[in-house]
Amino acid sequence: MSDKEVKEFMEKLDAGLKLAEKRMLQEKALRGESVIVYTEGKGIEHIPASRVISSNALLQN
Repeated sequence: MSDKEVKEFMEKLDAGLKLAEKRMLQEKALRGESVIVYTEGKGIEHIPASRVISSNALLQN
């Protein structure tokens, strides 16, 4: 694969992963479920999926 092909593949892969994450969060939000995240300062947290969506403008559309 050329560098251009690798770049295009990585862009498509990234777009697909973002779409899958958005759909997963939307489905969880519809069911009132939460997601589990880890942050350095707070450790493991359960956060409602709807809050994750509302705090990220890219996921709202």
